[in-house]
Amino acid sequence: MAQLGRGSEKPLSSGSGGVTEKVVVGAAIVDGQGRLLAAQRADPPELAGGWELPGGKVDPGEDEHTALVRECQEELGVLIEVGERVGGDWALAGGYVLRVWFAMIAEGRPENREHLDLRWLEMEELYDVAWLPADLPIVRAVQGRLNDGQGRFNKD
Repeated sequence: MAQLGRGSEKPLSSGSGGVTEKVVVGAAIVDGQGRLLAAQRADPPELAGGWELPGGKVDPGEDEHTALVRECQEELGVLIEVGERVGGDWALAGGYVLRVWFAMIAEGRPENREHLDLRWLEMEELYDVAWLPADLPIVRAVQGRLNDGQGRFNKD
């Protein structure tokens, strides 16, 4: 994701929030085999080596879905289809909020353009990587939704 620290591990709300919010978007990209794509941070140094969901900051004037598609194109070289939202707003350092959606790859294969590594994780492997603290509760939420047969690619 964008280069900013990940702070809190708790959801803030499920509302849409105000116009002055600083928003980061994330993609819980799940393939046809039910695996989740994880990305290992290259920087900044304090986050390097930690694992996260792909995504990044929403640019001024950009809607969140457009930002998520753009970020996945830039970071991974893929075109995604955005699905259901995962949870509400998740607090990050610096006053940012993280909003995550399920996604599937519509075109391309993930390329490692900005990260140390990319890895497709089976559900039983989800905790084999060192998730950044802010991403861990989101991974738990994704796992719960997938285990219940929910989530994936139903659009909002």
